[in-house]
Amino acid sequence: MSSSTSVLPLQGVRVLELCNVAAGPFCGMLLADMGADLIKIENPTGGDTLRTWPPITDGFSENFASLNRNKRSITLDLKSPDDIASLKELVRTADVLIENNRPGVMKRLGLDFDTLRAVNPRLLYCSISAYGQTGPRANEGGFDLTIQAMSGIMSVTGEAGGAPVKCGVPLSDFAAGLYGAYAIAASLRHVQQTGEGAHIDVPMLGTSLAIAALQTSEYFGSGRDPGKLGSAHPRNAPYQAFRCSDGYFAMAAGNNALWRSVTEVVGMPELLDDERFTSPTLRAKHQVALRDLLEVKFLQHNVGHWLTAFAGVGVPSAPINSYSQVLQDPQVEHMDWVQNITLPGDNVTKTFVSPIKINGQGQPVRMNPPALGAHNDEVLAAASADNQVAAP
Repeated sequence: MSSSTSVLPLQGVRVLELCNVAAGPFCGMLLADMGADLIKIENPTGGDTLRTWPPITDGFSENFASLNRNKRSITLDLKSPDDIASLKELVRTADVLIENNRPGVMKRLGLDFDTLRAVNPRLLYCSISAYGQTGPRANEGGFDLTIQAMSGIMSVTGEAGGAPVKCGVPLSDFAAGLYGAYAIAASLRHVQQTGEGAHIDVPMLGTSLAIAALQTSEYFGSGRDPGKLGSAHPRNAPYQAFRCSDGYFAMAAGNNALWRSVTEVVGMPELLDDERFTSPTLRAKHQVALRDLLEVKFLQHNVGHWLTAFAGVGVPSAPINSYSQVLQDPQVEHMDWVQNITLPGDNVTKTFVSPIKINGQGQPVRMNPPALGAHNDEVLAAASADNQVAAP
């Protein structure tokens, strides 16, 4: 665990997180990485369901650890009047509350925005849900898979003619978390200026559509649904994974200057005069034929040969890495993105930390991922004492 004497951007901001699994905890961790005092509030019986996800090391989930560094954990039973009162004491001193329940759940618990705004008028209350707080689908639940399906992501993922597949990374979960953290950070400025809190509504469907701007604009502009292209690009070529003698590599020549360099590397200058390939748009239109022509050359050598050749002329290219490979890449090591953390029970593992640097400094792992309820005494006792002092 690293330390830093630098003042982090959100130092002094207190965030309460009532969230499970991915979207909400990721949102909270982004704020915690930037210095927020993140108090994770969990059910006493089991806590965040992500705690049960493998791999498990001595009873502690490494998946959970990856989304819950820099947080303190307390347990409250939100069906208990006493624990509800304790939560409201925490709300009095908080700047932000994040929750990712179905709409209506927090209201039934007496913890909705209107109720908590009466406790703390400056509170930013961020609700992450599948479809948003209002509308015909508001009461429907959702997970990353179902939102990828609903949002259109699965319709453009995979090879043409293949079965529907989701992106291997949970895009819908993490897009919602990113939008939530961005909206909270921006809204803190408004609270600073006006003293007024706000209810931030982050719908996973909406954020998944928002990051698909190129696909939605293709539909708006043409009236046609974007289709599956595998690793290829709808408007640029060559721009995909190519087969060579010992596997595949990715190469992206997204403009005419880079295309000219490609023809030099493969020794096919005649392609420059081929009417099918004289612009990025035409190359994209005929990219299957182009791929077939290039792969005749690529099959003559291995991945290493082609990566070296394209690097030599400045054409972006890359190996198709596994995670074990990319996590050992010299650039990852240089940026110090993989660091040790200690799990409860003193087991040391590794995690991928915040990739952001500010003035050359990374965001430190200030606290290891917490055991369930590890901070009950210090957080709840402090909140009770603070509110007793504040009472008239």
